[in-house]
Amino acid sequence: MLEATVKMSNKEKFLSHFGMIDFSHDKEAFSAKRRAAEEKIEALEFPTSKTEYWKYTRINKLIREEYQLGPKELDSQIDLSVPSKNCLVFVNGYFIEELSWREAETGIAFMPLSEAKAKEESLQKHFDSLSKKEEIFSMINTAFHQDGAYLKIEKGKAATSVYYILNISAGEQPMSNPRNFIHAEAGSSAKVVMKHISANEGHSFTNQLSEIVVEKDANLEINKLQTENDQAYQVSNDEVQQAASSLFKMNTISLGGALVRNNLNLDLQGSHIESWMNGLSLLDHQQHIDHHTLIHHREPDCVSHELYKTVADDASTGVFNGKVYVHPIAQKTNAYQSNANMVLTDEASVYSKPELEIYADDVKCSHGSTTGQMDEEAIFYLRSRGIGRKKARAVLLNAFLTDLVEQIGVEHLREEVQAIIDKKYAGVV
Repeated sequence: MLEATVKMSNKEKFLSHFGMIDFSHDKEAFSAKRRAAEEKIEALEFPTSKTEYWKYTRINKLIREEYQLGPKELDSQIDLSVPSKNCLVFVNGYFIEELSWREAETGIAFMPLSEAKAKEESLQKHFDSLSKKEEIFSMINTAFHQDGAYLKIEKGKAATSVYYILNISAGEQPMSNPRNFIHAEAGSSAKVVMKHISANEGHSFTNQLSEIVVEKDANLEINKLQTENDQAYQVSNDEVQQAASSLFKMNTISLGGALVRNNLNLDLQGSHIESWMNGLSLLDHQQHIDHHTLIHHREPDCVSHELYKTVADDASTGVFNGKVYVHPIAQKTNAYQSNANMVLTDEASVYSKPELEIYADDVKCSHGSTTGQMDEEAIFYLRSRGIGRKKARAVLLNAFLTDLVEQIGVEHLREEVQAIIDKKYAGVV
């Protein structure tokens, strides 16, 4: 008798990781969303190099790895101290109460998503309302997310504390699906810091999804700092919905990871909205960091600013693909998009594709991309003033990145990023 050999596809093998996770603790409303996402996954495939918006980022090595799921105790010394009264810590996607701290602030709910699912009735209405149903990593997160952060700032409330969310990868080949939900109600304001840290030395995979709702007249700033090890993989989807007269800023600082893909999508659903999308990437070795942005201008009199910069060293690769879509009704739109890149070696490469798609005739929209090497004339000028070559190059790189660092509205984080830049390029040759 011939025995049939069944070979699992990469997709089946990857999804098999989640077979033993128990999600029975969820309320039925959230369990139903998980089941709906699983049905969507059946009809979706992982992107390949033939997929237009993934053409420069190949994920085969990511999905072929063997991963472990579950919480782990931290066995390495990681500095978890942050200058805030409120910090939630997650290890491999699971909330760790003993490493977290919270100080109640009137009008602000800050808790693990698992806790919010049981307490916050409004979450059932908004949860999974912004995620992209055609995006397989988003649907995997919806179906199999473990935990994450929930933050709601009530109407008219101005947060006095910066809210920190720390995601840590620990153990052997860890995988996590953290899920965040942030809701700034009308007239509220807050600042948030999301940090991704490695406590392991090998491969890891983080598949993050954040849904962010910014209501009328609200002001929200989110800073995302990625400092994982040089074997870490991460796919991050941030879905943002803005209402009239709101202001939203996202600063994405990518400093670590073997392969990182950041998808940032903004949907402007009112007039007089202001949006800021900033990205800073410092690459070396064989790092690959890919930033994809999409912003929909749906109503008149809105302004969006987009600035992404990459410094690529060694044999690293940077990718930027940003698209601004101006709908026919969105007259008097001002949209500015800029991508500037510095390559330090002949082996480093950057792919850039800024896009404008405009269907309104009374707009001010611009986009641009520049990629180049260090200015030897500027280096010569500094050296002629008694500054050594290494110091001169460090000065120029700092100058190149200064406008992005200044966008960080959290002082301690801004100083931390500046210190990393100073240390990283102090000895560049």
